[in-house]
Amino acid sequence: MADKYIYNNAGTLTEREGLASSAGAGDAGKIPALDAAGRLDNSMMPVGIGADTAAIASSENLAAGDFVNVWNDGGTAKVRKADATTAGKPAHGFVLSAVTSPSNATVYFEGTNTEVTGLTPGDQFLSTTAGGATATAPSASGNVVQKLGVATSATALNFEPAQPIVLA
Repeated sequence: MADKYIYNNAGTLTEREGLASSAGAGDAGKIPALDAAGRLDNSMMPVGIGADTAAIASSENLAAGDFVNVWNDGGTAKVRKADATTAGKPAHGFVLSAVTSPSNATVYFEGTNTEVTGLTPGDQFLSTTAGGATATAPSASGNVVQKLGVATSATALNFEPAQPIVLA
């Protein structure tokens, strides 16, 4: 972090280092610093401002960019790869970082998935390849058709999931 210079209450110049993330009330009065992406960390934002996320235990290994399904494991929420070949595994969100099961995954429920690759700009659907997206809706009997959102480039998908439909 680059040091910041501020005047303290006595009017003298004091050197302070900025924080890239906040641990809570103990960091009150400290100077925020931008993270490696040039943005303020979500921990610096007021409640209700910033990404809509939840930390949920993974029940399988996840790759950065995977679209994920939140499911009930005996009363405990868990997350796994969404899959258009299986009814009951629609996409509820996505992850931006790889996770090794059973670690917690940060699940994003809205926003832009910037960890995808090889997309064609336009509508994207849940893929029959678990965790993936495709420009062509699945068409086999028993497949789940769920629009995930719109790809704005080969590496960015604006996630706005539609209600899944199971094909007869």
